[in-house]
Amino acid sequence: MTIDWIWENLPLIGDLTLNHLWLTLTPTVLGLLVALPFGWWAHRSRRGRPFIVGTAGLLYTIPSLALFIILPTILGTKILDPINIVTALTVYTVSLLVRVVSDGLSSVPVDAVQAAEAMGYRSWQRLVLVELPVAVPVIAAGLRVAVVSNVSIVTMAALLGIPQLGTLFTQGFQLRLFVPLVTGILLCVVLAVILDLVIVRLGSLATPWRDRTVVA
Repeated sequence: MTIDWIWENLPLIGDLTLNHLWLTLTPTVLGLLVALPFGWWAHRSRRGRPFIVGTAGLLYTIPSLALFIILPTILGTKILDPINIVTALTVYTVSLLVRVVSDGLSSVPVDAVQAAEAMGYRSWQRLVLVELPVAVPVIAAGLRVAVVSNVSIVTMAALLGIPQLGTLFTQGFQLRLFVPLVTGILLCVVLAVILDLVIVRLGSLATPWRDRTVVA
């Protein structure tokens, strides 16, 4: 029965998984791009840091379902428009990553920054070529939390009728079927694990010097 249901609905499951992946990755990437300048600003401004980081953190306290419903009014979109989900998750991603980016830049050794200044690097060159690469491990750790969180929150969009893996939850409840419910949960877990491993791998590729060991 379980295998039969999965086999018969395989095209649907595939489409829902791809939709879920898109709704997860798009706001994660957009959120990171927005968080980088705000995190840098918080890092550079001692007086402004509490306000910037605090305000960003407060955004995460907004209930996801309420945000999904409010955004169409603000953006002028339809309630079933995926843009609402992407926007909401971008907000949540920014709220998680602003502090992470700031902490990552603060973790860069002072002597590395001073060496870059001595070599004549301009501020943007120092940021791009020295500070951000050194801060990658901290930022990647925060990004792992954000992407796994987004995989989970996306499922709430099923309550608005937007197709993704959460649709299997509502289908299971409505039809009183155990199989689609469990299938949706397992696929969300698998997707979260895969994306987490991808970020770990990308972080490793971006910091090859961390894998080098000195052989005595």
